[in-house]
Amino acid sequence: MWTLLVSLAVFAIYCVAAVLALRAAQTARTPQGAVGWVVFLLTAPFFGVPLYLFLGHHRFRGYRIARRESERVVEGIKSFADFSQPDPETMRINPRPFEALAHLPVSRGNGARLLIDGEATFKAIFEAIDAAQNYILIQFYIVRDDALGRDLRDRLLAAVERGVHVRFMTDAVGSYGLPTAYLESLRAGGVDVADPRQQRGPNFRFQLNYRNHRKTVIIDGDTGFIGGHNVGVEYLGQNPRFGRWRDTHVQMTGHIVRQLQLIFIEDWHWARSEDLIDQLDWAGSESDQDMNALLVATGPGDDTETGAMMFFSAIAEAKERLWIASPYFVPDIDIMAALQHAALRGVDVRILVPEVIDHRLPWLAAFAYFDEIRDCGARVFRYTDGFMHQKVILVDDTLAAVGTTNLDNRSFRLNFEAMALFFDPRAAQAVQDMLQTDFEASYELTRSLQQQSAYIRYGAPIARLFAPIL
Repeated sequence: MWTLLVSLAVFAIYCVAAVLALRAAQTARTPQGAVGWVVFLLTAPFFGVPLYLFLGHHRFRGYRIARRESERVVEGIKSFADFSQPDPETMRINPRPFEALAHLPVSRGNGARLLIDGEATFKAIFEAIDAAQNYILIQFYIVRDDALGRDLRDRLLAAVERGVHVRFMTDAVGSYGLPTAYLESLRAGGVDVADPRQQRGPNFRFQLNYRNHRKTVIIDGDTGFIGGHNVGVEYLGQNPRFGRWRDTHVQMTGHIVRQLQLIFIEDWHWARSEDLIDQLDWAGSESDQDMNALLVATGPGDDTETGAMMFFSAIAEAKERLWIASPYFVPDIDIMAALQHAALRGVDVRILVPEVIDHRLPWLAAFAYFDEIRDCGARVFRYTDGFMHQKVILVDDTLAAVGTTNLDNRSFRLNFEAMALFFDPRAAQAVQDMLQTDFEASYELTRSLQQQSAYIRYGAPIARLFAPIL
């Protein structure tokens, strides 16, 4: 009897593996991923089946963005764009690929202020929260119940007491350690909370690979924030393991804030099945800086590879300079080829990554790519003054982008991300000055993989095997 049960269990596992292999072949986001999962599932089903259930990724068809419900807002933004179209003479870059990816138009009348590191970022965010009059929309991938998290909570509760409607959202995976008591205290104080433990999505379907990595704050529909910071004291440089935490946010005004607000309400609709369109302000105001800008949101629910295509579009536009800062460098084949081609055609390609480790596997995998890109003329800089976590792109003096997207497969295909793109030489100059300072706190990588320590020399190729999920 026992032998029969074991045989039936083994047969069942192989049947499940075969079904999942077929599913992987049909739905994997890349051919390499499809082949890898099919081989793994069929040759090692006892390991492959549970790993696929947790880590197998395909198009996130279950994510119903609220774009249908928000169509009139989209149309309103597009209609208003007729009155806020950029002056063609100020657009020295082709915006059409970015607009197609965003499903939104580039507009003039925007303002941007770089917020370098945690102290400047949270000072600006907290000042904006304290000045809010009507509503606050706030979303972070990670929120911790530490000194910074409690300061944020207290300010949100104080805003509610002033009559401000506060909506709070975080990610179930990123904030898995956030105590229920933290959320309950917000809810008890009148904050409208989208509890990640109760919402639909990855945490509810035995699938933890998809994460909402966006960090968004919107005040009264008029001021917006986005960038690399989460809510935790390490982002203020108070974690001895990392030391100084080098990160960048951007404070925005103008039409781009309404675009950011649209993305927030789509995430909120997914989390709560609630339509916020008629409860928010869509009029806003213009900035005296009058910058051309666009908010590009990407994610696994998109019909195309929007994350990778956004990077590809930026790389393709570079004529003289392409500087990218990212904590992780695990590009897919297409982005790697685009970076190599840019370097070969004489573009000053620089990749800024951290020397300090936070996640060992992607840190190690990056070394397997450095030789290939350096052989084409690109330069790799390793930041040494603490841990660098910013996500920034600079193209010539025509495009500066700040947001949440890392240069890796996870951001390209698995996470919900957003980048603020400014098509303006003043924004480009500000990012250039910032990155120049970062390069001075870095060293240029000159040693090949074979010249690295045995740990990196042998570990990097193995870590690279996990690139599709890093």
